Amino acid sequence: MRILIVEDNSLLGEGLRAGLSQHGFTIDWLQEGRQALHALRYEKFDAAVLDLGLPDIDGAQVLLEYRTQGDGIPILVLTARNAIGQKLVCLEGGADDYLIKPVDIRELAARLHVLLRRREGRSTSVLRHADVELDPHAHRVRLGSEQIDLSPREFKILHTLLHSRGRVISKEQLEQHVYGWETDVDSNAVQVHVHNIRRKLGHDVIQTVRGVGYIID
Repeated sequence: MRILIVEDNSLLGEGLRAGLSQHGFTIDWLQEGRQALHALRYEKFDAAVLDLGLPDIDGAQVLLEYRTQGDGIPILVLTARNAIGQKLVCLEGGADDYLIKPVDIRELAARLHVLLRRREGRSTSVLRHADVELDPHAHRVRLGSEQIDLSPREFKILHTLLHSRGRVISKEQLEQHVYGWETDVDSNAVQVHVHNIRRKLGHDVIQTVRGVGYIID
C-alpha cells in the first residue's frame, strides 16, 4: 500500500519512512502542505499521515481543503498537539484517526491497516484468492498450507493486485505502488516481478490484459 507522509521534521520523516517501509508500505514523503495538497489531488495513494505544524500552511487547513474535494483517502493526523479542542477540530474536519507524537511505529502501521480495512468494509486484513493467502501484518504468503517466500517488491505487487481483485491495474500503477517516487526503475521491472510471482504461485494467479495491465480475477 502506498502512503503519503507529510512531516516537516527531517529526522522524524526519515524515521517514519524507514519504519513503515519495514512494515511493507511504499512511502512517499513531503515536508510542506501545498506540496501535499497537489500530490493528494493528482496522484494515487491509499492513505496519508499528516503533521499539523507545517512550515507553509497548517495541516488542519490541508485536511480541510482536501476534504472539500470529496471523501478521498483515509488521513491519520500525527502531531505533538494534544489539546482536546485541536483533536476535535481535526476529527470533525475529516481526519480518520489522531495520534500524539512520539508514536510506536508498530501502532502506526496497525492503525493504517485498520483504516484501509475499514474503508473497504473488511473485517480482517488477510486477503485470499483460491489457495493463495496474504497476511500484510505478518508479511506472509501461503499457497494452501505451504508458506511461499516472496521478495518485498513481489509481495507489494501481489498485495496490490489482491487488494484490487477484479480490476485491471496498469504497469504504471503497479510501479507507483511498489517504487513510489524512486527514479531509477527498470522499464521491465514489473514484468520480472510478475513472472517470479507466477513461478512461485502458479501461472494462473495473475492474468495479463494485453496492452492494459494485470488482474487477479
